[in-house]
Amino acid sequence: MVAAGVQFGWALQLSLLTPYIQTLGIDHAMASFIWLCGPITGFVVQPCVGVWSDKCRSKYGRRRPFILAGCLMICAAVTLIGFSADLGYFLGDTTEHCRTYKGSRYRAATVFILGFWMLDLANNTVQGPARALLADLSGPDQCNSANAIFCSWMAVGNILGFSAGASGNWHKWFPFLTTRACCEACGNLKAAFLVAVVFLLFCLSVTLYFAEEIPLDPKDAQGLSDSAPLLNGSIDDGHALNEQNNERFPNGHVDRNNVSANPNTEEVTDVNSNLNRDNGEVFNDGPGAVLVNILTSMRHLPPGMHSVLVVMALTWLSWFPFFLFDTDWMGREVYHGDPNGDLSERKAYDNGVREGAFGLLLNSVVLGIGSFLVDPLCRMIGARLVWAISNFTVFICMMATTILSWISSDLYSSKLHHIIGANKTVKNSALVVFSLLGLPLSITYSVPFSVTAELTAGSGGGQGLATGVLNLAIVVPQIVVSLGAGPWDALYGGGNTPAFALASIFSLAAGVLAVLKLPKLSNSYQSAGFHGFG
Repeated sequence: MVAAGVQFGWALQLSLLTPYIQTLGIDHAMASFIWLCGPITGFVVQPCVGVWSDKCRSKYGRRRPFILAGCLMICAAVTLIGFSADLGYFLGDTTEHCRTYKGSRYRAATVFILGFWMLDLANNTVQGPARALLADLSGPDQCNSANAIFCSWMAVGNILGFSAGASGNWHKWFPFLTTRACCEACGNLKAAFLVAVVFLLFCLSVTLYFAEEIPLDPKDAQGLSDSAPLLNGSIDDGHALNEQNNERFPNGHVDRNNVSANPNTEEVTDVNSNLNRDNGEVFNDGPGAVLVNILTSMRHLPPGMHSVLVVMALTWLSWFPFFLFDTDWMGREVYHGDPNGDLSERKAYDNGVREGAFGLLLNSVVLGIGSFLVDPLCRMIGARLVWAISNFTVFICMMATTILSWISSDLYSSKLHHIIGANKTVKNSALVVFSLLGLPLSITYSVPFSVTAELTAGSGGGQGLATGVLNLAIVVPQIVVSLGAGPWDALYGGGNTPAFALASIFSLAAGVLAVLKLPKLSNSYQSAGFHGFG
């Protein structure tokens, strides 16, 4: 259930924070830089926390201490973000009322960025242990059902979070949250994040109370492999290890009595060690060791994985501009607002951002429905073609955003929208595009991991590192987009259309390469769950 609480805050982060940082005076071309921490911490922190939680000997269990620490960090981070304007005011920003002031508030922006980066760090701290706790409690035979439940809670968090972001009435319900430094839009964001804190603490309490863990025996910590597969392998060795582990740890719980009495403990440890040795992998707990393991493992990738990595990288080069600028695009290109303009322009921008959050809500609903269609589609036409079709769909949708931007700009400049109501048509079309993108997103969150599971099925313990390399094909494009999207947009006159147009080219290339270069795969499909929390 904690996944719903974390995803609530992540939905608010996706929908509201790129627009909000611009109201504090950060230029649109620089706004994407604040997203750099997410992929960096996802690449380094998440796998390290996963390894550390595997070996944690706390009396409260292996996973729950990390989940608790991460959630408390989330609460602190979103509080910093929500009150950044007020804190900046007390630290020496302008005393002019926020309704009339149009300049920069750099102290508030600094507090905001600290909170934003802390939020990324906290999200990645929670994600690994939360998924590991799910696996511990469910056991290997219930993996698909457990993933379905996990994804359902994530969908609930997404829907509630985007609903909160789409509401423009929070400042009316909680008028005491608006101050001299924090007007209506800021008050809405502040209230939405405070609701997120309450919801997260409720979900956290339920998870910590009902998800009972048996503490890990110190003897067992030495026998746990750092290379535990992150995917559902079909190899004989993997099944043998799972079966032996199930005898020792029923339902994923670590029972110290079973371990101390079971003579097979050393045997299982030896098998793990042999598997790791055979794959040329040396594992350690430190962040540097994790990075080295992932980078060096690229030499041992199974045939076909290099094509998967290229397609995955192009896929995320097409997705991340949308994640960064979706609501900003709605506020600027569709509603023709300006976060630093006069009062009417700022109001139009805020309305567009809320409409964009509503579009993301529709996107989440379609994503949830689409997640149930991925399995039958893969069985019907194969994972390779499904992945290719999803990229072609993204190409069409991103081209549609570019065309809608041009139409909207032309209608706005000619003032025809006041006569024929074309703006309403453009806005509705934009919502349709947001909704349609939910289906390829559900494929992006699942099929690449299933493909990786199949291609690495014969590599034993190396599956974990193969997935780490796949994660590299996600975070590197995110870093590239974070660094380049804003300056790229500025190069062509500002706005979000240049980044969206380039994203459409990347998605087209990903679709073509998926058809031509991906290896032939079976029509079987294994659910790998959603990427989660960003």
